[in-house]
Amino acid sequence: MQKGIVIKSTGSWYQVRLENEEEWKCRIMGKFRLDGMKVTNPVAVGDEVQIEIEDEVEGTALIKKILPRRNYVIRQSPRKKHFLHLLAANVDQAMVIVTIIEPMLKQGFIDRFLLMTEPYNIPTVIVFNKADLYGEDEFAMFDYMKAIYENIGYTVVLVSATDDIGRENFKAVLKDKITLVAGQSGVGKSTLVNSIQPHLDLRAFELSDYSGKGQHTTTFAEMFQLDFGGAIIDSPGIKTLGFNHLKPMDVVHNFREIFQVSHDCKFGNCTHRNEPHCAVKEAVEKGEISELRFINYLQLLDEIEDQNYWERHKG
Repeated sequence: MQKGIVIKSTGSWYQVRLENEEEWKCRIMGKFRLDGMKVTNPVAVGDEVQIEIEDEVEGTALIKKILPRRNYVIRQSPRKKHFLHLLAANVDQAMVIVTIIEPMLKQGFIDRFLLMTEPYNIPTVIVFNKADLYGEDEFAMFDYMKAIYENIGYTVVLVSATDDIGRENFKAVLKDKITLVAGQSGVGKSTLVNSIQPHLDLRAFELSDYSGKGQHTTTFAEMFQLDFGGAIIDSPGIKTLGFNHLKPMDVVHNFREIFQVSHDCKFGNCTHRNEPHCAVKEAVEKGEISELRFINYLQLLDEIEDQNYWERHKG
């Protein structure tokens, strides 16, 4: 048995790099589950595994064991609504790339992404790309967003893939860390990464078909080494993020500024909607908590509550 790290997933096969830099094409041997949850891919890019050589000529091996994970990033499967999809494992940080225009900013997507990483205490960086296209209104919107997220402890970076805006900051954030990089289609993620690390064969090209139809082959991740230190795990363009595995109180606990203020609520199980003497609602009214974030919080709470028992537990 030899130890390695999963660097690429294609669904039924996994590329594993051993400690001696050899790479093997691997299949799964046996059944693996994730904390009792149903997953479409039990092995993730970033997983440390033990493999057994199957065919030296063909370069194939069997994954016999997944070593304990430091963390993982998971979401609702985009294809099998009652299953979960592992995006990555054992990351130092996550990065969500967005832009103010082309396409227009979907601020709710940022909060959905943070709800995916926050439960596992994964530091997350918010990157605003395409700064070269911003005018006065777009820069004002960026400043507004930057204030919201930096005030609650997230790192925010402004960058352009085509102009020399913020690229050194972008590189510095990535240096010597394993980073899951994700973003919705069209935000220029591939161009941006290639601007600091040329010739990477990112498979997550910008989708011309915004419905995502016919693009299911791009739902798997891949790890790329960076010349200046560290690695990125490239997650193809994410259209939506669902949370069939979360409960309402998971939302309450993982909007960090809401959770911090909630200790002053009258009721310990306060959801900050209609309960009396709610410290969170008072903080929103005073402008101490972003109203935008609070609206997204309420929407996510409703969405998760609306997923009934059958939807959550039947395959």
